[in-house]
Amino acid sequence: MSRHILAGLIAFGFSGVATAPIQVFAAEQGAQQSAYYLVNLGTPFGGTSSAAASINDRGWAAGGAVTSDSNEHATLWLGKALDLGTLGGPNSNIAWPNPNAQGELAGIAETAKADPLNENWSCSAFFPAITHNVCLGFKWQWGVMSALPTLGGTNGYAASLNNWGEVVGWAETPKHDPTCVAPQVLQFEAVIWGPAPSEVHQLAPYPGDPDSAATAINDLHQVVGISGTCDNAVGEFSAKHALLWENGQPINLGSFGGVAWNTPTALNNQGQVVGFADLPGDESGAANPVGFIWTREHGIQKLLPYPGDVNSFAWGINERGQIVGQSIDANGNPRAVLWQNGVALDLNALVPADSPVYLTLANDINDLGEISGQGCVVDNGACTSVAPAVVLIPTQGNGEFAPTAVESTPRTVVLSDNVRRQALERLGVDHLRGSR
Repeated sequence: MSRHILAGLIAFGFSGVATAPIQVFAAEQGAQQSAYYLVNLGTPFGGTSSAAASINDRGWAAGGAVTSDSNEHATLWLGKALDLGTLGGPNSNIAWPNPNAQGELAGIAETAKADPLNENWSCSAFFPAITHNVCLGFKWQWGVMSALPTLGGTNGYAASLNNWGEVVGWAETPKHDPTCVAPQVLQFEAVIWGPAPSEVHQLAPYPGDPDSAATAINDLHQVVGISGTCDNAVGEFSAKHALLWENGQPINLGSFGGVAWNTPTALNNQGQVVGFADLPGDESGAANPVGFIWTREHGIQKLLPYPGDVNSFAWGINERGQIVGQSIDANGNPRAVLWQNGVALDLNALVPADSPVYLTLANDINDLGEISGQGCVVDNGACTSVAPAVVLIPTQGNGEFAPTAVESTPRTVVLSDNVRRQALERLGVDHLRGSR
C-alpha cells in the first residue's frame, strides 16, 4: 500500500466534517493480484455525486462533491472530506489537476452577486446547474479561500497551480467581444496570478485570436492552454489553437486537423504536454476528440482510445510520463484509462474484480502512481445514480508494470444516461460526434 495515502485516508480527518465512510477494496486472498487498490471516497455532503480531479505527491485528493441541496462544493479528502466552502454563492469546485504539494489549491467559486450581464460563464460546465452568479478563481491555503482578481471584467476561472504558488486560468476583460456567442458577452484572456498576492500577468493569445485561457503550469513556469474566439467560453472554437507559453510567448502545439476543442490539460516538468484535440470534420463545433501527448522532440501524437472505443481524453500526467484519462465508445459510455507506453489500458481491469465501483474517469496521477477520479456504484450489473470520487493506489511499487501480466477481460457494466452526461458535462456538450 502507499507509504502515506492509505494511512492518511483512514487515520486522519477534520473534526466536525460530515463524510461517508471511506472503503478500500483489495483482491481477495488467493485471487489474481490486481494492479491497484481501489479507495471509494464516497459522496460526503449528502448528494449522490463527487469527483477527485487532483492528487498531489502528498496524496491530497481534491475535487468537488454535490451537497444535499444539489449544489457542489470544492472538497479536499484527508481521511475525511473537508468542505472548502464558497465565496458566498452556492457552488465551488476544483476541476483540474493541482500538482502543488505546498498546501495550496486552486479552483472556482461563486459569489453571492448576480452577473450583471447574465452570462453562463465557464464555471457553469463544472457545477450542477447554471445560477448566473458571478464566479471567480480562488487560491486556498490552510483553510482560507481567497478570491483572485479579474482583468477588469466580471468573472474569472482558476484551473491549476505549481509549487511556486503561481495560479493559472482565465479572466474577463471589460471588452464586449463580437466573437462571443450569447449569453457570453465579455472577452477573456489567459492569466497567471502570483506568486505574490497582488501579481496578475496576462498572457497573449495566438496571433490573430482575440481570446485565450491557461489550464496548467509546471515548476519551470511553462504554461499551457487554448486560444481562439470568445464563443461560449467553454471549449469549442475558444480552443482553436492548443498553446504552450514560454517566457510569455505563445507556441502553437499543432492539431490533428480539427478546428475546435484543441485543449492541453496538463504538463509535467519534463515539458511533456497532454490533452485532447479534434479530428477533421468538426466545422460545426461538434466535439470529436482523441487524446494527445506533445513533446518538443516529436510534436503532437495521438493517444488512441481503448480498442473498440471512438474518442479519448488525456487529463493528467506525472513525471514518469504515465498518463490518465477517459476513453468513450460510440454510445457515449466512458471508461477510465491509463496510457502506458502509448497503449490505453482499462483501469477497471486493473482493480479488484469484485469492486462495487465501475471507474468512469481518471483525472490525475501523481509521481507515486496514485490516480484520482470518479466511478459509479454498480448494482446487478448496472450503474446506479451514485457516482463517488475514487483514488487508486498501486499494490506494488509506483504503478509501473507489464500490462500483459495484469490486464484481464474488460468489465461489462450498463451505464445510465446520467453517467454518460457527467463524462461530457465539463465540455459543455451533451454528446460527442458519433455518440448516441
